[in-house]
Amino acid sequence: MERMGGRVVVVTGAASGIGEASARLFIEEGARVVIADIQEELGREVAKEFGDSARFVQCDVTDESSVEAAVHIAMKEWGQLDCMFNNAGSVGSATGTIAEIDAAAWDRTVAILIRSVFLGTKHAARVMIPRRSGVILNTSSTAGVLGGIGPHAYSTSKHAVIGVTKSAASELSAFGIRVNSIAPGAVLTPLAAGVRAAEASDRKAALELAAERLRATSPLGFTPLASDVAHAALYLASEEARFVSGHTVVVDGGQTINGNVWKFPMGTSGGSA
Repeated sequence: MERMGGRVVVVTGAASGIGEASARLFIEEGARVVIADIQEELGREVAKEFGDSARFVQCDVTDESSVEAAVHIAMKEWGQLDCMFNNAGSVGSATGTIAEIDAAAWDRTVAILIRSVFLGTKHAARVMIPRRSGVILNTSSTAGVLGGIGPHAYSTSKHAVIGVTKSAASELSAFGIRVNSIAPGAVLTPLAAGVRAAEASDRKAALELAAERLRATSPLGFTPLASDVAHAALYLASEEARFVSGHTVVVDGGQTINGNVWKFPMGTSGGSA
């Protein structure tokens, strides 16, 4: 039985990484998905692969009209929105010690990671409230659960994502709308490769090196993949989680309880999702 049969989902940052893996799994389970991503060429390729089950919209998640347009595409094409997955993100350029972070870089990072979640939640709620149903998912991070394992702006923003999740869940429960977040540990994505294998000569080498480094630090002994997070998203988006709201699901293989989380080197720059 398809767990997402007949449902319509918007996934931001769906051209690669966790977003792409989630969109793929949602479609396999019967959903129709709007691929919303700032990466136009890659996003169109992904949407083309999914055929009639997907539509692509170029989306800058820091721009309200752009996020609103992504929701509009779902409503125009399929007449409903059942799940909004606010997933797009980046480590950002606000790196370094707290005494040396550039304020403009801080603001840009916060916009990508917090403003985007607010905008996605706002415009999803606008169309879900009249139907008195829907699911909103937000991507946080283990850096939003613990301190000291990500750049300051990134960690602060990911903590805030959990706060927005709880606050929105409290209000929107009156309309039958569930709001939850997912806090992934590092999984094998282009973002993780750009941070954990920055010295690699090319993308393929970076992914291979990052895979080995992630396996070496995994408490469960295998390389964590974007699909591992996608399965958590599928559960939260499905009817199986109908009584789960305001919650943050940590998907990290036990790293945060085992104390072997990898700490971001504060003197380096991060890649994009």
